[in-house]
Amino acid sequence: MQPEVGAIYEGRVTGITKFGAFVTLPDGSSGLVHISEIADAYVKEVTDYLQQGQTVKVKVIGIGEGNKINLSIKKVNPPAPRPPRTGAPQGGPRPASPRPHHGGAPAATGRVYEKTANASFEDKLKQFMQESDSRNAGNKLYPDKKGRRRRDN
Repeated sequence: MQPEVGAIYEGRVTGITKFGAFVTLPDGSSGLVHISEIADAYVKEVTDYLQQGQTVKVKVIGIGEGNKINLSIKKVNPPAPRPPRTGAPQGGPRPASPRPHHGGAPAATGRVYEKTANASFEDKLKQFMQESDSRNAGNKLYPDKKGRRRRDN
């Protein structure tokens, strides 16, 4: 009897490799639990989570070429709910960028756009383009090539 995709079985770990663990299912077939399917957390060493001979519950997540069975331990149980994020309320203002501003025009803080709340889209776009151009003028990402000298070999 071939295992079905989506079914959950109890199997025994029969082999451990760097990339995962082989599990024998009750019908005698064997499948691989890839290292990324062992736990919700980062798994550096398979042996930190599984030992040979251990009985585990696995879910069949796929059957590939040559009837290779792909198994998952972490998909047996639904993931634990994430705790709510602390800080700004959902949909609230985003915090200022932690990156420092280097040279050029002053960093945009969003206050400029408060004045133009009632302005038309074209006016807002024009103002944005002007500010963008002034910021790019101070950008040293593409310096002039006038000062460079060519090396002669």
